[in-house]
Amino acid sequence: MTMPSPSTTYPSLICSHRRKQPFLLKAKLNEQGDSLYQSAVSAASLRFRETQHSEPLFVDPYSGCFTSFHDKMDSIVESKRRHPYCIATKFIDDRLLQIIGSSDGLRQVVLLSDGMDTRPFRLNWPTSTIIFDVSPERVFKEAADKLKAVNAKVPRGCLLIHIPLESSNIHQALRSKGFDGNHPSVWIIQGLPLRNLAMFKEVLAMVSGMITNGCFLMGELPSWLAETDLAPDVHDWTSKLFTSNGFRAEVKSYNDIATDLDKELMPQEYQKLLFIAEQLRFSDDQMESWRSVFQRVEDDGDEEGFEEL
Repeated sequence: MTMPSPSTTYPSLICSHRRKQPFLLKAKLNEQGDSLYQSAVSAASLRFRETQHSEPLFVDPYSGCFTSFHDKMDSIVESKRRHPYCIATKFIDDRLLQIIGSSDGLRQVVLLSDGMDTRPFRLNWPTSTIIFDVSPERVFKEAADKLKAVNAKVPRGCLLIHIPLESSNIHQALRSKGFDGNHPSVWIIQGLPLRNLAMFKEVLAMVSGMITNGCFLMGELPSWLAETDLAPDVHDWTSKLFTSNGFRAEVKSYNDIATDLDKELMPQEYQKLLFIAEQLRFSDDQMESWRSVFQRVEDDGDEEGFEEL
């Protein structure tokens, strides 16, 4: 799958006071030449082809609206071999729905995506679920037009909110659109164009400050992030980086998941790592709420002491 152009940069993801030089989006987006768009289409094509299998890992009835005529004319190959991206998508879908189904009150989902993530339309969300999609604005808008043309809709009682990746402050944009850091949430990262390691560290810091204790972040990351950090071991690098942001992370094996699904991986180089991470800290909003409670208790105690005197 095509990687984002090295010249593409992005705005700061967290509060502006944390960085003196925010990322700026400089890439000129267009459907034919934009690498971000083409990368998203490539992922959609993989989902479309998976859906055509007689025994698909998942069904994405909307992926076809993004794919080319050539993709639609390809014959269906009946094989146990699956692309690692499809194995990862199956794993993420299953764990996502499992987490939501077993968590009372979890109605916030944040997708850090390429702009063509069809999960808001194809998954069975509980009523009152709010889905925030953080992705490149132009790609999302192009995708939204195509989805509208095939009458794709989120389940009744649910809401999809887009947050442009180009926003000057994504943390604040999420809050202004209704995200509540006092309430549980689950975050998925798959397809989000990451320019470099510094950008991913910003993403991780942002999520760490917004996700409540016991909630999960999972998805796929480019394996070159670890190489950029000169890490000798990907598992060790992942553990240390996530731990420094309050997460307990586990790198998952594509091959093991494929075996559990009675499938085989296609023999190809796939430079991604699949992970799931649980937040062990409290969110910034939780800490602020508790500070307010403690302050009120302390103030009440001072007033009672004054009255006794």
